[in-house]
Amino acid sequence: MSAVKTKPPAKAPPEPTPRKFKAAESAAAWKLSDRIGLAVCWALGLLFCAIAAAIVIYLLVQGIKYVRPDLLTTSPKTGFSQAETGGFLDPLVGTFIVAVIGISVALPVGIAIAVWLSEFGRPFALARIVESTVEMIAGTPSIVLALFGTVIFSSTALAFLSRTSSGIVFGRSFFAAGFMLSLVALPLVVSATREGLQAIPQHVREASFAVGKTKAATTRRILLPAARPSVATGAMLGLGRIIGDTAIIVVLLGATQNFEKTGSVWPFNYLQGAGSTLTNYVYFNAPTGEGNQPQKAYAAAFVLLVLVLFLNAAVDVVHRQSRKAGSWNS
Repeated sequence: MSAVKTKPPAKAPPEPTPRKFKAAESAAAWKLSDRIGLAVCWALGLLFCAIAAAIVIYLLVQGIKYVRPDLLTTSPKTGFSQAETGGFLDPLVGTFIVAVIGISVALPVGIAIAVWLSEFGRPFALARIVESTVEMIAGTPSIVLALFGTVIFSSTALAFLSRTSSGIVFGRSFFAAGFMLSLVALPLVVSATREGLQAIPQHVREASFAVGKTKAATTRRILLPAARPSVATGAMLGLGRIIGDTAIIVVLLGATQNFEKTGSVWPFNYLQGAGSTLTNYVYFNAPTGEGNQPQKAYAAAFVLLVLVLFLNAAVDVVHRQSRKAGSWNS
């Protein structure tokens, strides 16, 4: 018997190359009013960039002239000239303290709220109320939050968080300032985390459910690790808002430029006491401030600006790394 000859399978036709379409019309063919609107948009964008660049360059130039290593290693002192008033070590340390307290509260609470709103959202009425509350906090002036914090932390129930004297609760401490500053960072953490969770396709959740994982396990083991870049972005943006706030610091931390410790054990003797941050130091030593030491104010503003620029650069690095890792739509 002769073997049956089979024809080789036909090759699939090559996929057509995508065509490159040109714009249907150029800006020169627009109406005069449209071209004027485009020119205004360009002008406003360039003006905004010029203003931002002018602020950054001016503060960098002025700050570099006055920043010295001893300013970072000495505490503020009383004196008649700028050479006798020391540096801003205490405000610099105070900035890091309120930043750690604020983000330590805002990050876990913000992630929990974002997960609940994005993945559960039940009961629906309560979810809408929480979402509106977060939006309201984002638009509330920080001075209003500071006054609200004064009422809360001056109560006897929270006397252990601040300095007291003869039954009077002062309500000013790093604890009070850090907790209220967490409200400033909370909306940023919530919005960034929700965006990261909503960017994950639904079939990823369905695949996890298909292998027997519960919704809680799916959220904890798959969704949150996948949304980690968005969580980091929200945390760093929140840190930038925390270290740049002034109203809450002045009202809830005090106007003193040095640490005012309590009689508790370390580190509660610092956290329960008053102090300062770089924003308060700049406000105090500005030419129109009580200290009137512009050189120290420019130097502290330079350090604060470097911290903010570092956080913005870190946000950009996180975005770039997440794009290199690929997207769910690829």
